[in-house]
Amino acid sequence: MNAWPKSSSLLKSNEQWIPGGVVSLNRKSDPNICFVSGQGSRVRDLEGNEYIDYQAGFAASFLGHNDPDVNKAVRAALDNETLLMGAGPTNLEGEFARLFCESVPSAESIEITTTGSEATYHAIRIARAVTGKEHIIVMQGGYNGWHNDVACNVISSLADIGERVSPGEYPFDSLSAGIPEGHSSLVHVINYNDIDSVTYILQRYPVAGILLEPILQNIGVVKPQPGYLEALRRLADEHGFLLIFDEVKTGFRHALGGYQQLCGVTPDLSTFGKAVANGYPVGVIAGKKKYMDYFIHPDKNKKVLIAGTFNAHPLTTAAAIATVRKLAAPEFGVYDHVNALGQLLENGLQDIFRTTGRPFQIARQGSAFCVYFMDHMPVDYHDILKHHDFAFDKAYRLKLIEKGIFNFPLPIKQGSISYAHTTQDIEETLEKTQSILAAL
Repeated sequence: MNAWPKSSSLLKSNEQWIPGGVVSLNRKSDPNICFVSGQGSRVRDLEGNEYIDYQAGFAASFLGHNDPDVNKAVRAALDNETLLMGAGPTNLEGEFARLFCESVPSAESIEITTTGSEATYHAIRIARAVTGKEHIIVMQGGYNGWHNDVACNVISSLADIGERVSPGEYPFDSLSAGIPEGHSSLVHVINYNDIDSVTYILQRYPVAGILLEPILQNIGVVKPQPGYLEALRRLADEHGFLLIFDEVKTGFRHALGGYQQLCGVTPDLSTFGKAVANGYPVGVIAGKKKYMDYFIHPDKNKKVLIAGTFNAHPLTTAAAIATVRKLAAPEFGVYDHVNALGQLLENGLQDIFRTTGRPFQIARQGSAFCVYFMDHMPVDYHDILKHHDFAFDKAYRLKLIEKGIFNFPLPIKQGSISYAHTTQDIEETLEKTQSILAAL
């Protein structure tokens, strides 16, 4: 029985005009549910069902859906007849840049894009321009965008990538047709938390940069092992490549200064998005001025292009300014609130799963969490492939959705608590989790 007939009908109708019926195929899942409205921690679908939401635009709506302060700022921009001119600087982009650089210690200057993918694209270009080298290292199981350098090895099968190798690298498992075969030879895929494989690549290729999520959150919440990020910083300095943190998911969610503020490792460049504008479309590339100034390099052969009609769109930038101000304001206590709720959820899930006799791990960083059905905390993607119970994870997520708790219905995808969530939301989530586990 189809529990979401209206959503299914809408998808089928959309397929007449949109390939697959969805404009970002990362959103397509089973079940495909059309969500039509949301406020705070709650969302409603086309059928009229309400859910406590832990998806939040792949963790973008950190303050909650339709946050009143962010909406107020966007409405004010409309009321003030703020315009998209495409000529000259704007007051909003300058104000946001100042707030951002005051928030993120490693950001001496920034550029603003419309998406996180664009930001990582520019970061790689800068790394190649600065170093004069072309090779890039990325992480198995990481997601850094849609462009040629990084559209690979996101959630690969063992058949496509092979067994664990260390030191060594994995085949380029492309997400897309149309990527030139020669281009993939410049991209080297290794496992997260594997310093030996970084050294292996450095001994064989001229590396311009290493790009990684400082916490591997595309596949749940996989944390760096002690000394791992510090070792990357040291190798970057020794070998003359740029260390690039992709904080599109982690930035502003875990701390106002990004995860880099918590781990104490300073990258050369960082990319941000999602939570920066509470779900409005924005990306940021930030870093040391000597690298960011390659966007205005006097030598034509070293100058890196940045362009975009909608970069720092006034409505998006107004939302970003309001978001950063709210995150920084002591009276809201955003980080204390979400961290406390995260701890409450983790403790409750520990108590519930401990009674099942099933292997499990609750991985959490602040407000981001993931339940792994394995007997130890994962250290990389191969570890998850080998030990996680994907079938049970899928069944678990589907049962939660049926009970009105929405996590993305794909195994090992992270859940995200927002500032709008309440203790009552967490308690209801735990009660329903307990009931579905009995059924499972």
